[in-house]
Amino acid sequence: MWQAFEYFLAKISARRRAGALVFCLGLLLFCTTLTGEARARGVHELNYFQTSEVEVQGRQATRVEIGLDRDNLTYTAAVPQTEPDTLQLTLQKTRRGKVQADIPVQSKEIRSVQFTEAASRSLVVRIKTTHQTLQTGDYQVQLALADRKKRLPYRLVLDVFHPAAAAVGAVEGVRGHTIVLDAGHGGSDSGAVGPAGITEASVTLPVTQAVRDILQASGARVVMTRDTDVDVYGPNASDREELQARVNVGARTPGAELFVSIHCNAFSSPSAHGMETYYYPKTDADYRLASLLNEELAAAGGRFNRGVKEARFYVMRNSAMPASLVELAFITNPAEERLLADAAYQQRLAAAIARGIARYFRERLF
Repeated sequence: MWQAFEYFLAKISARRRAGALVFCLGLLLFCTTLTGEARARGVHELNYFQTSEVEVQGRQATRVEIGLDRDNLTYTAAVPQTEPDTLQLTLQKTRRGKVQADIPVQSKEIRSVQFTEAASRSLVVRIKTTHQTLQTGDYQVQLALADRKKRLPYRLVLDVFHPAAAAVGAVEGVRGHTIVLDAGHGGSDSGAVGPAGITEASVTLPVTQAVRDILQASGARVVMTRDTDVDVYGPNASDREELQARVNVGARTPGAELFVSIHCNAFSSPSAHGMETYYYPKTDADYRLASLLNEELAAAGGRFNRGVKEARFYVMRNSAMPASLVELAFITNPAEERLLADAAYQQRLAAAIARGIARYFRERLF
C-alpha cells in the first residue's frame, strides 16, 4: 500500500503532492483518534473457554474459565427464580466472539454453558448446573489477570461446587481447616473380630471415609492416614512402626490442626457395650476435642456412654496437634456388631464425628 502511495505522489505535481500528504496525515491522525476512543470505551470479546475439575479448599468443583481480549470487565451474577438450577452471569459491553453459543459440559456439577448476546451490548452466560436449587455457597465467581507465562488471557473464573454437601449433611465451621483422620487397623491387621466375623478394620474405614466426605463437602481439607485396606507403614511392620507411620502422616501435613483416630472396642465378655472417647493431656484442647466427640456420638449412636477417658495411646501422645481416639462400640458384643456393620448406622456415626469436629472449631476458646 505504501509503494502505491509513493507511485501516486511521483505522478502528481509538487503542490498537489504536498496537499495529498497533508490530507493523508490528517486522515491517519483522525483514524488513530477514533481507534483510541473505541478502545477506551470498547466492547470486550471472548477469546477463550475451558472447563476443568479442581479442588478448592477441600471441595470438589467444576471450573469454567472465560477469556477476554481486555480487562476491566463489569458483570453481575444471579440465580433466576424460574430456574433455581441455573447461574446467570451478565457481562457488560461484551460480545461472544468465536466462542460457541451452546457448550455441553460433562461433569458432576455443570450440564451446559450458553452464551446469548442481549441488549445494551451485554452478553448473558447461563450455566446449567446439577444442583436442584443453587445457593450462594454453591459457587464462586472471580476475575483472573492474564498470565503470560501460561499464555492465559484475562479471565472470568467460575467454580461450581459438588452438590454432595447437602446430601451428606454438611457441617458449619470447618471451612479452611485441615484435619487428619485415622481409620484404625487395616491391611495385615484386621483389628478386633466380632462373633459373626465382622472385623474392626472393615468398620473403621467406611466410617472414616464418610467423615472425610462430610468435612470435605463442608469446605475442610482432610488428610487420611489410609484410604484403602492397607498397612500405613507396610507389611510385617512392628506395632510401633505402624503407629508411628500414622503419626507421621499428621506431622507431614502442612497446617494440620486435629488428629482423630477411629476404632471399635473389644472385650473378652460379649456383654461389654457402649461407646467412649479418649484423650492425652498434652495440650489444652485435647480433652475438649474428646468431650465434643463424645457428646455428639452419644446423642447420635444411641449407645451407653462410657465417658471421656485419659489414656496414653501412641497416636494421641505422639501427635503434636490436639488428638482424640474414638471407640464407636464393642464389636465383640453381638448386638453392637450388627449395628457397626450396618451402612446407615455407620453414616450416623460419621455425621456425629463430623459435628463434633465442627463444634471444636466453632466453639474454640481464644
